[in-house]
Amino acid sequence: MIKKSINFKNKFEKFNDYWSPKVISEMNSYQFKLVKVNGEFIWHKHTDTDETFIVIHGKLTIQFRDGKVDIDEGEMYVVPKNTEHKPMALNECHIMIIEPKGVKNTGNKTDADLEAENDIWI
Repeated sequence: MIKKSINFKNKFEKFNDYWSPKVISEMNSYQFKLVKVNGEFIWHKHTDTDETFIVIHGKLTIQFRDGKVDIDEGEMYVVPKNTEHKPMALNECHIMIIEPKGVKNTGNKTDADLEAENDIWI
């Protein structure tokens, strides 16, 4: 059987929408999701899980109530569970998020414009 690696660039070319995570793989109960982001997201938190952000292309800022973290291309940051945060990017940014299957992208908030459907594979 021939095994095939996952090419991030090819996967990012398959979609154009922002703030809508797409699943590319699973490991145990965790999903690896690619997301294109631009502009500001909403303040939210995930009460039951940490959330890992890995910047593939561009620059991401995550704001917290008491500061912020800038994440450059090739860097990552883990937001601890139950920590209110607001991701943002001044320009289009491509990121990977690692989190348990079934996590709602808007966390504890409901926002019809930004809430993405879960478990969409590309």
